[in-house]
Amino acid sequence: MEQDFLNIAKAAKKASLEIADLSGELKNQALLKIADMIELNKNEIFEANKADLEEALHMLENGEITKSTFNRLKLDENKMRDMVQGVRDIAALANPVGKKLFTRMLDKDLVLTKVSCPIGVLGIIFEARPDVISQIPSLAIKSSNAVILKGGKESKNTNKKIMEIINKALEDVDGFPKNVVQQVFSRDDVAEMLKCDEYINLIIPRGGNNLVKFIKNNTKIPVLGHASGICHIFVDESADIEMASKVVTDAKTQYPSACNAVETLLIHKNFPKADELLASLQLNEIKLIAEPEAWDIEYGEKTLAYKFVNSLDEAIEHINTFGSGHTDCIITTNIANAESFMNKVDSAGVYMNASTRFADGFRYGFGAEVGISTNKIHARGPVGLEGLTIYKYKLIGNGNIVDDYVKGIKKFNHKDM
Repeated sequence: MEQDFLNIAKAAKKASLEIADLSGELKNQALLKIADMIELNKNEIFEANKADLEEALHMLENGEITKSTFNRLKLDENKMRDMVQGVRDIAALANPVGKKLFTRMLDKDLVLTKVSCPIGVLGIIFEARPDVISQIPSLAIKSSNAVILKGGKESKNTNKKIMEIINKALEDVDGFPKNVVQQVFSRDDVAEMLKCDEYINLIIPRGGNNLVKFIKNNTKIPVLGHASGICHIFVDESADIEMASKVVTDAKTQYPSACNAVETLLIHKNFPKADELLASLQLNEIKLIAEPEAWDIEYGEKTLAYKFVNSLDEAIEHINTFGSGHTDCIITTNIANAESFMNKVDSAGVYMNASTRFADGFRYGFGAEVGISTNKIHARGPVGLEGLTIYKYKLIGNGNIVDDYVKGIKKFNHKDM
């Protein structure tokens, strides 16, 4: 198994060097072919997904997976439509590779440019999200990266079928490199992936807290991801009751198992409509907990912890203590309080008067996302195409040598162009 994965990783590295110089037109051609093929073969995908759901139902009954995991597994016509459109939307985006980020004249005949480039080889490990199997390869192709995917056993049939369709589509595109998109299946493969720092440049986990923590603790490869989604909404004393009710309800019930669903509600002790707010949430089938076992629980269902706080500063302190750095919101009509909240809360997304469910690459206009990052280096928040690129420096001279500048024969002018 080790040698098998090593060959896969080596092939991915080779493919990453080949796709790095691929034209935007050819990449878009590949993406549109993928979208067409997924749409054309959607009934085969539904059949594969049906088999996964039948197996997952037994796993749910045996307590091997949660109800929220089971719900994420199901593909329907709406998800299929979004999957296909998501690939086409990525094709419509500007090529993120080869962008000049700045140009600086170091001397009249010595010009430095900072240019965006792909990261290289991505290792993606995800759980029970069959739509990921089309999103990630599409983002990887558009950003000129190679990718190795490892999906959860719950969606193995769906993943195999979609990957089969993707690679058939890529084979039909003249000039597209082989092995840009590969898939592995076993736990042994994951163990080998985490060791492959010579060939894999970035690991991106998409799954629960335990998965992400395990990966971060068992690899030297940089990891981009979030361990949990403990999102908060703070209802300030000046908040509008209708707005507060609408936003909190959406953030909790629109998709309770999502990582950007709200888990804790903080209410200013002087908010005059607190009882009305709590009652409205209960009417929307939200289970409220005033004294939870802990403040860092990701419920993944229509359960919401709540707490009264004495001040804005107490709310901020609570979020920075118990939050996961994902997405947090203030409901208020006080602009100064909103600015203070958004400046002091140490999270990837800080919102005013908007549902935390907006923390999503598609909704941000990124075309899709590989995941949400709570890191503070390279990429943060929903990670789309830009987060899958890095940069290099290109220096064009005319026989220039450092010794001339050290001896004062020449001088730098460092002029931005």
